[in-house]
Amino acid sequence: MKRFFITLCALSLLVAVQAQISPEAFRTWHGSKYSMFIHFGLYSLPAGVWNGQPVTSGYSEQIQAFAPINKEDYEALAERFNPVEFNADSVAALAKRAGMRSIVFTSKHHDGFCMFRTSTTGYNSVDATPCHRDFVRELSEACRRAGLRFGLYYSLIDWHFPGSSMSGHNADFIPPAHHEFSKAQLRELLTNYGDISELWFDMGSNTPEQSRELYRLVHELQPDCMVSGRLGNDQYDFCVMGDNAYPESALQTAWQTAASMFDETWSYRSWQKRGDVKDKVREKLKSLINVVSHGGNFLLNIGPRGDGSLVPFEVEVLTRMGRWLERNGYALYDTEASPFNESFAWGSVTRKGNHLYLFSTGEYPADGKIHLHLPGCTLKKGDGKMATYLQYGDDIELTVPASAYKDSVYHVLRLEFDRDVEPQPAGMVRSMSLTAQNATPAYSYSCFDYYSNYRSTIGYSWNFEQIVFKQLELVYTDEEVGKTIDLSIDGKNYEVTLDKGKVDALRLFPATELTWGQRYICKEGSGLFDSPSTLTADLQNPPVRGGKWEPTDKEQDEFDADILSSCFVMQDVHATRAQRVVMEVGAGNGIEVFLNGKLVMKHLNPYRCKFRKEKLVLQLVKGNNRIVLRSYNRFEDKATYLLRPAEKQVVYRQDLTLPAAFTGKQHTIRVKRHDASSSHADAELANLRIRLRRLAL
Repeated sequence: MKRFFITLCALSLLVAVQAQISPEAFRTWHGSKYSMFIHFGLYSLPAGVWNGQPVTSGYSEQIQAFAPINKEDYEALAERFNPVEFNADSVAALAKRAGMRSIVFTSKHHDGFCMFRTSTTGYNSVDATPCHRDFVRELSEACRRAGLRFGLYYSLIDWHFPGSSMSGHNADFIPPAHHEFSKAQLRELLTNYGDISELWFDMGSNTPEQSRELYRLVHELQPDCMVSGRLGNDQYDFCVMGDNAYPESALQTAWQTAASMFDETWSYRSWQKRGDVKDKVREKLKSLINVVSHGGNFLLNIGPRGDGSLVPFEVEVLTRMGRWLERNGYALYDTEASPFNESFAWGSVTRKGNHLYLFSTGEYPADGKIHLHLPGCTLKKGDGKMATYLQYGDDIELTVPASAYKDSVYHVLRLEFDRDVEPQPAGMVRSMSLTAQNATPAYSYSCFDYYSNYRSTIGYSWNFEQIVFKQLELVYTDEEVGKTIDLSIDGKNYEVTLDKGKVDALRLFPATELTWGQRYICKEGSGLFDSPSTLTADLQNPPVRGGKWEPTDKEQDEFDADILSSCFVMQDVHATRAQRVVMEVGAGNGIEVFLNGKLVMKHLNPYRCKFRKEKLVLQLVKGNNRIVLRSYNRFEDKATYLLRPAEKQVVYRQDLTLPAAFTGKQHTIRVKRHDASSSHADAELANLRIRLRRLAL
C-alpha cells in the first residue's frame, strides 16, 4: 500500500490559515468541496485556431502568446466580442445541477482584457465591445439568486499593460506601476460586486512586500475572502496545486486542486477531442473523490464558446456528476480527509463525525474483502445493501460484491460507529532515537510563486512506547544553533532554544572510513521546484531530459544559467560501516538533497538569496551510497552549488529535563519551528534528533 500522511486533526487546517479569516467563513469554504471554474474572455472567440490553423502549443486562453498574435490583431477581437448566448442564470443553474457550491470566474486573464467595468482601462467588456456587458456583475448577481458563493480569478500578469511583454513562462516580475494598477482593479472588484468568496490569483512573480500588500488589501476590503497561494511568498489562505495536479499526501493547510475538463486547455478549443461522456464523468468523479479524501477542495473548469454558449459535452458531464452527487454527496460535502495512514488499492475514504465513507475508486480486492483497523471504535451498522460487515476487536472486515466495481460510476459504503472517528496515529517508532527519517511529517505548501510552489515540511511527530521518562537529549549541528523549537509531549508544550554554548561537541566516525568517488554535474533541469520525493539517478539516466552527466572535480562552483533552471550534482561514497557524516551543502534560490534515491532535505532559501551554505547530517549505509544535490535557480543569471564533507565532523548534545516525568504505555512528541518565517515555511529541522532517556527507578 502506498503511504500517505493524514491531517493531524480536523481543526489543524485552521492553523495555517491567516488570522483574518473567520472560522465560519473557513468552514464554509473548506466544507463546500466542489466548485465551478469558468475561463471565458476574448480568447474564447478564436477557439484555439488562428489564421485557419489549430494552435497546438500551450493553453488556448493564452493563444495570443502561442500563435503568436500581434497586439493590434488581438485587440481587434474586442470589436467582435458579442456573446449573445451567455446567460449567467443558466450557468449558475448548471453549477447547482452539478452539485457545485460556488463559481470562480476569470475577471481578467493574462491578455489583460477585463470582463468587468473598470476605470483603470478602456480594454474591458463594457467599453471595448459591442455587447457593453459587465460579466462579473451578471455572474455575481446570478450566483446570489441561485444561493451560490462567487469568487474571482485575477491574473497578476497583464500583457496589455504598457511596457509589459509576453514571456514563455508567465512568471515575470511585477513593476511598481503595474502593482498599483492591480491594486486599483482589485479595489473595484472587492467593492462593486458584493461578497467575494475567494480571490484566485495567478502567475506573475511578486516581491514579498507586494504579496503582503495585496493580501492585506483583500482582507481590508473583504476580511472573509479566501486568498489563493498563487499570490506568492506564503501570503495565502489556501494553497493551489499545479494545474491538474494532486498532492502526494494530505496537508496541514487548506488546499485546492484546480482541474480543467481536458488537461490540454482551460478555455474553449473547437478542435479538442472530447471522447466519451461516460468516461469523462468517471475520470472527474475519481479526481473529486481523490482530492476530498486527502482533505482538499476540487475546482472543475468549463470553457464557454465565443458566443457565450456552453459546450454540450461539458454540460452533460457536469449534469451526470450532479446526479451522482444527489445520491452520494453526503459522503463528500463537509467531510474531512481519510483517518488512515495509508491509501488503499480498493479505493478512497472520507470521514464525518462518527461515519466513514468508502468509495470504490480502485481495484476490486482479490478476496472480495476490505480490511480496516480502527482501535477504540465499535461498528454500529453498515450499508447492508452493498456489503456484509464483521468486527473482530479493532479490526473490521467488509465483504464487497463485485458489482460495486463494475458499474459506470463509483459506489459508496457507509459505516456508522459508536463515536466520532478520529485520525489514526502513525505507527509506533521502535527506537530510542527520533529522527526526521522515522517521523510522520506535517506538510504545508511554501512558495515564491507558481514555479516555486512546493510541499514544505513544517514539523514532525512520533508515536512511541515508553513506560516512564523525564529527560530528553537533543542532538543537532551548527545549522540548528540558535533556533527555537516548539516541543509538544502528550499535549504539553515546551519552548526550547538550541544553544551550543550549553553543550559539548561530539566527534563523529572518522572520515578515513569513507571513500569518495567521482563527482558529476548535470545542468539545465526543470524550473519547477515541486518534484517527487524520490529520484533515480545514474550515469545512463540523468535527471534532466536530454541532459548528460559531466565529470567535475569542483566541490563548489558558480556558472551562467537561465532563470527557472536547476543543476544536479552527483557524488558516490563508499562507507566501511553504517555511519553518519556531516556535509556542507549549498545552493541558490532552493535546494534538494537525495540520499540513495530518497529526499532528505528540501526547502527554498530566503527570497533572492544567491547562495546559502548549510550543514546536513547524512546517515550512510554500509557499502555504496549515492548523494544527489539539486540547486534550484528561480531568479538569477548565475547558478551555484556546494557539496563536500564538513571540515569539522561535530554535532551538539543538549539535555532537556522536563518538569515532571511522563508515564504511561504510549506517548506522542511533536516538534516545529517556533520562529518560522511563516506557517508554511519549511521547519529546516532535518538534522534534529531526539533521544529518549529512561528514568532510573
